[in-house]
Amino acid sequence: MKSARTALIATGCAAALLLSACGEEGGKTVNADGTMAPGSELKVGERAVVPFEYAEKSGTIAITVKSIDIGPKEDLAKFKDKGEGTLPVYVRMVIENVGGTDISGADVSLRAVDADGKGTKVIMAGGTPACKGEEPENFATKGATFETCDTQGVKDGGEVGGVTFSDGAGYKDKPITWKK
Repeated sequence: MKSARTALIATGCAAALLLSACGEEGGKTVNADGTMAPGSELKVGERAVVPFEYAEKSGTIAITVKSIDIGPKEDLAKFKDKGEGTLPVYVRMVIENVGGTDISGADVSLRAVDADGKGTKVIMAGGTPACKGEEPENFATKGATFETCDTQGVKDGGEVGGVTFSDGAGYKDKPITWKK
């Protein structure tokens, strides 16, 4: 009887170890519902499933940051003096409707951060000809995807270490970060 109890305890411990480790991998953790845990760190090219709310719409999306590039200052000519001393940062990404709810017209925005993970303190309102933010007109089916570009900014001479997603419950204080 004692060996059966020992075997049962050992099996229970092994299962607990497997369950605790299955959702964590190198700085990123996946919650039980399949969404990326707040504070997770990813590399450009990696996909994060997140709960999403925009205006009065909500659902579940996947964000894959494809690239983070600094563009030439000439791209900010339309901003005139407001663009002085600033370089555009182009964040190209693919957005997927994972939940299947209608989130048409939703705007997904990421924020540029420096190498230390702090905001670049430059927010760009509107895109440039090289990076036009697109919002899907029909984004109501599970598996629907679209590619878009979000224009951020960095002070001339500054560096961009990555971008963050901080919308939604739990992500404001612990954003998901994609590092370059």
